Amino acid sequence: MAQILSSNQGLIDFSQRSLYISALAIAFNPTFWNTVARREYHHKTLTRLFNGNSQRACYALALTIFSLGLFRDYLFERALRAQPSSAILSSPPWNPYVAYALIALGNTLVLSSTWALGITGTYLGDYFGILMDEPVTSFPFNVTGAPMYYGSTMSFFGTALLYGRPAGLVLAVEVLVVYWVALGFEE
Repeated sequence: MAQILSSNQGLIDFSQRSLYISALAIAFNPTFWNTVARREYHHKTLTRLFNGNSQRACYALALTIFSLGLFRDYLFERALRAQPSSAILSSPPWNPYVAYALIALGNTLVLSSTWALGITGTYLGDYFGILMDEPVTSFPFNVTGAPMYYGSTMSFFGTALLYGRPAGLVLAVEVLVVYWVALGFEE
């Protein structure tokens, strides 16, 4: 036990700029989409940019949010690569199984909620006046009211475990907290 603890000194390298850039991207994304969506709801800014076509405006926001998410994920992975690994996280024989299970379950929640909601339901179409005929109560919404947020968070935790990086766990906690704050604005 003492050997494991001594090998885990400096679990997070705070001198790595990529850690802070990843943390900023994690906080930026939901802040951005909630700000843009609220502005759209009150002022129809994007709809006006698309000559009154709210459907096209929503799809443009969807593409932007999706692209920002890919970039955030790239920055997260880059930050993890620059961080020290932990024997406590990476050495247990169960680690890859738990990591892959979290990633698989997380992606299942994200993809199934996108399937259930469609593009406009997933990407804030209600702020554009694009409403669903009725609330979705089937899977994954019968498991959690925020499957995209919790699924994404599970994927971040799984990736952090897969890489064996404590910094990834800290960033995954940030993802969870940021999504909780976003839920407060969206509900």
